[in-house]
Amino acid sequence: MKSAVLEKSVATGVLDIDRLRAFVLVRVACAADGLSKTDLAADLAPLVAHRLAPAQWRTLVERESVALADAGLVSVAGTRLRPSEAGIARAAIFLGLKGALPRSWEEVHEVRLLAKALGLEREPAKRLKTLAAADGLRAALVQRAFGLEIRGVATPSRLRAALAAVALERAFGNQIKGGLAGKLGLSAKAGRLLAAQLAKKPRDFGTDARLVAALAAEHVGAPQAGLATLRLAVLRRYLDGPDKPAARPRSPAKAPLARPRLVETPPAPAEVGRPDLAGFAQEVRRHAATRAEGWPGNRKAYISHVWHLMAEKRPEWGLSEIEFKCMLVEAHRAGSLALANADLKDNSNIAQLQDSAVVYKNAVFHFIRVDG
Repeated sequence: MKSAVLEKSVATGVLDIDRLRAFVLVRVACAADGLSKTDLAADLAPLVAHRLAPAQWRTLVERESVALADAGLVSVAGTRLRPSEAGIARAAIFLGLKGALPRSWEEVHEVRLLAKALGLEREPAKRLKTLAAADGLRAALVQRAFGLEIRGVATPSRLRAALAAVALERAFGNQIKGGLAGKLGLSAKAGRLLAAQLAKKPRDFGTDARLVAALAAEHVGAPQAGLATLRLAVLRRYLDGPDKPAARPRSPAKAPLARPRLVETPPAPAEVGRPDLAGFAQEVRRHAATRAEGWPGNRKAYISHVWHLMAEKRPEWGLSEIEFKCMLVEAHRAGSLALANADLKDNSNIAQLQDSAVVYKNAVFHFIRVDG
């Protein structure tokens, strides 16, 4: 009697063989009337083309077909494969399904496999359906990449606010106790510019949707943020296995791969050289005192003047201007320092006021108070 327990086949050396075999089984299980080996290879070829040459892939399909047949999960008739009841059940278990396995390859490929790859297979069906749309997949990728918890629908604006909180925590070296919970009181533009510091090449993305799309593409190493490109990148990364580095295609290796294990994302370490809130506020007050104007009891310094001084004196912090300004707002909110707005404006200082402006809720601040 054939066993339903799969034996480990020879590993490719560049792909996670357990995950690849499961994908092969799922593809066959979705075909109620069976599937030819040629069609099987063609349907899954895009997922392995970055690692295997066509001839290697065809050889691997043949080998995995034999392994699945020996395990009693598929039957082979010439070049055609048909799933057994055990094979269909095994595929459903792999996808985290409690009910019947969908017989639509499009649904499985565009939703269920993505959910498995992202660790979302136990999520409600309503949420999983969002993975079939570009915005839904982008949102899921960004939430996974930065550990975001969004209540309700993960709209671009909600994601931007949560990303801004992550960026501000990073600016403080991840040393803010309890986190910021995404309630920063920043304007949409300021929050977007702050969140953009999480990108490899920070810039003004113009809209929240573009920001989310860019971060999603970066997370999976995709050249573009289109739905098909992101989907392919997600599935390829999953088949590469946990923490698999990029590699050029090579011949199958003979040593088996270790069984994959769940890899939890570790907490973000403190940024080297980044200040905590108290240290930041102390340094700001010290430099503001050297640039303060006014009279005793009402001395204050332009935010822009202090920014340029801090950038010169504290290059090891590696802060951008938007990070500095948003850190000021957080320090003001925490009571570690005080900001002030300009009472009177004239043409003599309009440029300094514009450069110093920081929007917080309904207020616009221009100065750092030194005393009073």
